[in-house]
Amino acid sequence: MPADFNGQWVMVTNENFEDIMKAIDIDFATRKIACHLTQTKVIVQNGDKFETKTLSTFRNYEVNFTVGEEFEEVTKGLDNRTVQTLVTWDGDKLVAVQKGEKANRGWMQWIEGDLLHLEIHVEDKVCKQVFKKKP
Repeated sequence: MPADFNGQWVMVTNENFEDIMKAIDIDFATRKIACHLTQTKVIVQNGDKFETKTLSTFRNYEVNFTVGEEFEEVTKGLDNRTVQTLVTWDGDKLVAVQKGEKANRGWMQWIEGDLLHLEIHVEDKVCKQVFKKKP
């Protein structure tokens, strides 16, 4: 049985987020605002099917996927690119590879206790975010 990601998760740390935003060509003003926001992730998981929302007071982002099925993702609200995304299981970790105009783009997330860890990578940049599950 895969890990259970269901729930609301509130950001507690956000390391190197500006580097990721620079790598995907987010403008200066947006980067400065986004670095000061606290995000909330809402995840609804039914086996390998995921409905995910990333919410903040500035922008929201939603992506739904089935593990093991490649899909076209429009990163609206982020950098507005179209990428081919494939999410797979690596043990209890979700690993996403995004193919598009930026190399080595994707993310990995996993749970340790009541914390959700998310690593985002683009080219040679890595952002580490940690979220705490809301009771």
